[in-house]
Amino acid sequence: MADDATSTEPLANGADTQPAIGLITQYVKDLSFENPNAPAVYQWSEQPEMDVQFNIASDKPADDIYEVLLKIEVKAKSKQGTAFAVDLTYGGLFGVRNVSDDQIHPFLFAEAPRLMFPFARRILADAVRDGGFPPLMLDPIDFNGLYLQQMQAQAAEADLQDDSTVGTA
Repeated sequence: MADDATSTEPLANGADTQPAIGLITQYVKDLSFENPNAPAVYQWSEQPEMDVQFNIASDKPADDIYEVLLKIEVKAKSKQGTAFAVDLTYGGLFGVRNVSDDQIHPFLFAEAPRLMFPFARRILADAVRDGGFPPLMLDPIDFNGLYLQQMQAQAAEADLQDDSTVGTA
């Protein structure tokens, strides 16, 4: 007799309870490129200084679905003014099943951005190139190291707050 594809019996070896995370899709949520001093900027001889800022956010739009947003802002400035400014919010949807809260947080704020960054980096490079500048090639970012630093800083701050309230009555 053939296997019933709609069986509700548990899968062998507890496969239905195994932790699972999968990338559903990636997308540009917002992209802005400004070239406020064109066409004069193309005559400037000075190399602009780059200010790169990034932020990571997460949301849960549905059961077992998480959205991770990687926001990258780059401003290129020189003595003459702003060469360009580019802002990208790059999103990813991840399906998550049977993963505990203490494990999902590091994934959402360290591993997911690491997976998404190469794609966001390419979009930024293309936007800057399309704006008439050499492609912007951002260095790789150690999201895991930054996540661990942030967790240590938050723990140290919590310890300081606990120490300051111990002696008060």
